[in-house]
Amino acid sequence: MDKPTPRATSRPANFTVPAHWTNDPAPTPQPIKQGDDPDGIDPTRFGDWEKNGIAIDF
Repeated sequence: MDKPTPRATSRPANFTVPAHWTNDPAPTPQPIKQGDDPDGIDPTRFGDWEKNGIAIDF
């Protein structure tokens, strides 16, 4: 049986970090604001649009 290829655990010695890379933490997600839905079809209910009891997906 062949040995699996070992994973790299460090970057090559000649690697330079791009200027746009930062170590800043990811921003905290903002809560979702529910808006008025005149048709009463909320796409966030089940991940699909729902109308007259039928889920429709685009």
